Amino acid sequence: MEHAETNGEGIPLSNKVDVLDEKVSDEGLMTPFLFIKTKFSAEEANDSPIEQVRLTVPITDDPTLPCLTFRTWVLGITSCALLAFANQFFGYRQNMLSVTSVSAQIVVLPVGRLMAAILPNKVIRFPGTKWSFSLNPGPFNLKEHVLITIFANSGSNPVYAVGIITIVKAFYHGNIDAVPAMLLSQTTQLLGYGWAGIFRKFLVDSPYMWWPSNLVQVSLFRALHEVEIRRKGGLTRLQFFLMVLVSSFAYYIVPGYLFQSITALSFVCWIWKDSVTAQQIGSGLHGLGVGSFAFDWSTVAGFLGSPLATPGFAIINILFGYIIILYIIIPVSYWTNSYNAKRFPIFSSHVFDANGKPYDVSTVLNETTFEFNRAGYDGYSKVNLSIFFVYTYGLNFAILAATLTHVALFHGRSLFVCLPCPRVCWEIWYQTKETLKDKYADVHNRIMKRNYEAVPQWWFHIILIVVTGLALLTCEGFGRQLQLPYWGVLLAIGLAFVFTLPVGVITATTNQQPGLNVITELIIGYMYPGRPLANITFKTYGCISMYQAIMFLSDFKLGHYMKIPPKSMFVVQLAGTVIASSVYFGTAWWLLTSVENICNPSRLPEGSPWTCPGDDVFYNASIIWGVVGPMRMFGRLGSYSKMNYFFLTGLLAPVPVWILSRKFPEKKWIKLINVPIILGGTVGMPSARAVNYMCWFAVGIFFNIVVYKRYKGWWFRHTYILSAGLDAGVAFLAILLYFTLQIKDINGPTWWGLELSDHCPLATCPTAPGIQVEGCPVFH
Repeated sequence: MEHAETNGEGIPLSNKVDVLDEKVSDEGLMTPFLFIKTKFSAEEANDSPIEQVRLTVPITDDPTLPCLTFRTWVLGITSCALLAFANQFFGYRQNMLSVTSVSAQIVVLPVGRLMAAILPNKVIRFPGTKWSFSLNPGPFNLKEHVLITIFANSGSNPVYAVGIITIVKAFYHGNIDAVPAMLLSQTTQLLGYGWAGIFRKFLVDSPYMWWPSNLVQVSLFRALHEVEIRRKGGLTRLQFFLMVLVSSFAYYIVPGYLFQSITALSFVCWIWKDSVTAQQIGSGLHGLGVGSFAFDWSTVAGFLGSPLATPGFAIINILFGYIIILYIIIPVSYWTNSYNAKRFPIFSSHVFDANGKPYDVSTVLNETTFEFNRAGYDGYSKVNLSIFFVYTYGLNFAILAATLTHVALFHGRSLFVCLPCPRVCWEIWYQTKETLKDKYADVHNRIMKRNYEAVPQWWFHIILIVVTGLALLTCEGFGRQLQLPYWGVLLAIGLAFVFTLPVGVITATTNQQPGLNVITELIIGYMYPGRPLANITFKTYGCISMYQAIMFLSDFKLGHYMKIPPKSMFVVQLAGTVIASSVYFGTAWWLLTSVENICNPSRLPEGSPWTCPGDDVFYNASIIWGVVGPMRMFGRLGSYSKMNYFFLTGLLAPVPVWILSRKFPEKKWIKLINVPIILGGTVGMPSARAVNYMCWFAVGIFFNIVVYKRYKGWWFRHTYILSAGLDAGVAFLAILLYFTLQIKDINGPTWWGLELSDHCPLATCPTAPGIQVEGCPVFH
């Protein structure tokens, strides 16, 4: 492979640009960018409409490079399995660090080159067939590296269905057979291939669907493979990456082992140690997080992903929504005592009875049949939520409706459902055809279509049909342990199909992904109440098959940028998904049966990280939607029926922005207002906390707005590589700490700073008169 020569800024000389004029994308998908005239030694110009893509993605290709080699399979399967194990392992810990495929991307490069150096150049033939492969087809190349990373990416994405196993065994203390649980894990992960095949033309081929998070990996691939001339007194991108990796690895011993409290520092609580109100305002873990901060990269990126991979305009939208929700709506609602808010913590994902005590689920659930006990409920109490959790659900209703409206208004009438009107149908069909014409393609589309054969559509259809059949078997067979009937499976699949395209558009342009978790819980909760396993199974099929489709599409786009044959991509993704699902399941089963009191913080030893914050939210949601049901929460029998108005709010909210963008087309910044993202300003909560957001905003604004605007050359060379190095350093040391120390219950020196706490014990206290909670003062 020929390596591109680079100039002092690290930009290949074949990609030099002359600035012509400054414009803004007609799609309004990003910050203002430059339209450029390019000087290429090649025949084609880099005509991508997205500046970040032009600055990051190469337009060269060598179609003769081998892809699905012996090295690809060995290193790909190994990295997929290891990342699946690591992510499920970290998923049960206090800081749910996501070990991304970037870690594997780094490690496999020297291993691949070592294999190329020592393996014999021997051809292995399969007896009785024409199939053969070489143990060593030549130098380890970029395309092998990309495919191994795609393999690893399958392992880095969690298997949501494992959460069902967790809450049954660790929270409900029940039993579930391994076979239907394993099939559930596989089918929910594989269903997304069908939707990915249907929508890949819109979400992969379109140059406006640019998938910002992929640019981190593209940038790192270039740093690892391209020969770069080091500037005098400077560093190459590879040297910079190694420096960040080593620094991150060395530093994480402090927040990860010696001084765990540094993951959330809330100085307001240290000043007002006896004030419930002050701690509610200042706590970064259990309150509004005013003034909270941290010195830990896992706090920044553990729940919300790397802010360095999120476009600046999206960060500002999220910040705007965060301020409105957390610092206006929540405080006003709490201190005016809406929904009896003062009886409960201001910020909590737990459920409570009328007296502010944790809700006793055993009173309202038949633990033998896992069905709702109405007599027990009528004699006990309604389910009550913290004021933040109430608005979390309301805002989720709004986000879902706003996503449909926003995508329909800003991304073309071709996304509307065809109405029973011939003229309307003709207009929609015409616009869809125009969108798919090659004249809308950029240089990357032209290279891919010229050099490689596309994946046949029927491959996706076959998988969709087979997996749907297996999903029906999983739920209807095995004594219907999952409680969900066949019509529930089909309805969940239909919901995923409807929402994949609009949610995909949002994700591909903002790096923020709205979810279907709340709407799926709501629908099945009304239709099939009182069955928690049916509820969470329906939610998993509806929500996760869409999520998986978007993950597959994101990987397709990475392969598109790196010029990987589509059929090779498909094979690797399919194999990686099956392997990853199996390893996630096995890892979870091992931890659930070997870690005593896992997911029960009150019984865990001091310093133990096995608190399961994500599964805790999942469990409480299963009580709200599955055990009690939405009719007794958000319907006529519940306390929170007014939250349903958020559906209407979300449906209408994008309209004023769209009208303003049409009325004032010269005001390009108006199109950068993304209402679903604003409404989702706190969508990562309550798994994420205020301190996570505060740190995420600080880092994201500094790099993707300040540095991006003032030091674009540095930003291009270093930002995505910085993100990759920080992620990898934390991941490597965290795994090392566990297998050398924490697995032996050596959890660090016992002192004030060891606690996984921000030392705000009163932040979770109620403030209503007469409510008595252990460890809290009683107000009169």
